[in-house]
Amino acid sequence: MADDVIYVNAAEGAKRVMNNTKLYAKLLVKFKEDPSLRQIDEALAEKDMEKARSAAHTLKGLAANLSLLELFKQVAELESQIKAGSAEDSQLELVKSVNEQTLTEIEKVITQYA
Repeated sequence: MADDVIYVNAAEGAKRVMNNTKLYAKLLVKFKEDPSLRQIDEALAEKDMEKARSAAHTLKGLAANLSLLELFKQVAELESQIKAGSAEDSQLELVKSVNEQTLTEIEKVITQYA
């Protein structure tokens, strides 16, 4: 991935909660526990496209609300593929990879804001 990829836009995320950086950090901690990605993976393995779509939609919304930009972008693509009935393994793997990098960046923001 290019160096200009933004995983966490902390300034925008904090702005969404009226610049309450402690609240934003708390929401990021809560995000780390969200089961949506695991649910997507399990649902796709079970070929349950509706469950996968629902979990992808949830994860996409969380990513948008917390300004997790690259995760939002990649989950939106995965959700689109799921809706079309043709979720690609490569896209799921990309989402997992982006999620890992996002979690690394989240740790930095939590340390900075908490």
